[in-house]
Amino acid sequence: MAYDEAIIQVKSGDGGNGIVHFRREKYVPRGGPSGGDGGKGGDVYLQVEPTLNTLSSFVQQRYFAAENGQPGGSSNKTGRSGADLIIAVPPGTIVRDADTGALIADLVQPGQRVLVAKGGRGGRGNARFASSTNQAPRIAEKGEPGETRTLALELKLLADIGIVGVPNAGKSTLLSVVSNAKPKIADYPFTTLEPNLGVVTYDDRDLVLADIPGLIEGAHTGAGLGHGFLRHIQRTRVLIHLLDGMAEDPLADFHQINTELALFDEALVKKPQIVALNKMDLPDVQERWPEIRDGLVALGYEPMAISAATHQNVRELLGRAIAALDELPEEPEEPAEMPVYTLGEDPFAFEITRNPDGSFRVSGQRIERAVAMTYWDYDQAVARFQRILDTMGITQALRDAGVQPGDTVHIGDMELEWSD
Repeated sequence: MAYDEAIIQVKSGDGGNGIVHFRREKYVPRGGPSGGDGGKGGDVYLQVEPTLNTLSSFVQQRYFAAENGQPGGSSNKTGRSGADLIIAVPPGTIVRDADTGALIADLVQPGQRVLVAKGGRGGRGNARFASSTNQAPRIAEKGEPGETRTLALELKLLADIGIVGVPNAGKSTLLSVVSNAKPKIADYPFTTLEPNLGVVTYDDRDLVLADIPGLIEGAHTGAGLGHGFLRHIQRTRVLIHLLDGMAEDPLADFHQINTELALFDEALVKKPQIVALNKMDLPDVQERWPEIRDGLVALGYEPMAISAATHQNVRELLGRAIAALDELPEEPEEPAEMPVYTLGEDPFAFEITRNPDGSFRVSGQRIERAVAMTYWDYDQAVARFQRILDTMGITQALRDAGVQPGDTVHIGDMELEWSD
């Protein structure tokens, strides 16, 4: 069950009714109007509670209502206002109107509060309607009904450091070793189906780490709940990219994860990455380490070799990540709005045109980004790009346009020779 999304309905309190009443006192035969106003209905607020880190509290309860205002009383007494309702949400909660999709608030700071439903105004009692021409009004107002709104809550974890990698790379084990988190851990893919948070104490300094569930090919399209996982990385400032030392091709995995990140949000690949090969306690991984290390160095990284199971170099890895975090500039107080992907958008739009020389050109933001991020020196990367063409429908579209083996196809800055 996902605890990072929720749909709730909130209702502010109705205003109390004003009343019709006249003074009834001995020796005052014609007491004037004395009906009091109704009390204001309670407002509904969402407020950041730093001790929360999921939206699990909204699984059982999805309807929230503030208290109604009380009716007015005699002797011009105003009814008691309804108590405001404050709903606690974790830091990093984005609030939208579920009906329109409009952004209401991006709640980040502890104690930050937003009004999501305003309580109804109390109705006026008959004393308010007295005039020189109507000295005994028999009129009052009912209280204003409260607002009812349906809200969509979306959580983007607020973590200093995010741990990413393919399934079974050892992310949850690493998190459990360095923090107080107790994630479910087992030796099979997709043990982690929901992001985990852990608090790390390093030299009297507290940091928050997030274990992001393993990414799979096609995560940027939503495959494997990809959007739900990828959005959590948008908040983190530094990434630990953990490679599985027992994987068939850790370098190919490294390229795949970075491609998925970039296809979802280009800003993700610009975050500092500390790359580490895990499972160095195994002899086979120790033998492969020099080759993998050289491949990562050639890409401009300074990889580390660790073993989360035996704690080898784990503290050093954390120190590297913290050092990278300290080098980053201060973030603005108000975070920028993150990209929002809705069903109304078509992220796979493309256009095929025929050039005067007979070659073809495929244009489209997503496919051009994909071709620019493909490492053509790797056969698996080339095969993966071919699958992207198939998935997006470009392969069939080119065939429908009359492409033949040997024809030239331009995508972005890349010139490809078509082959079936």
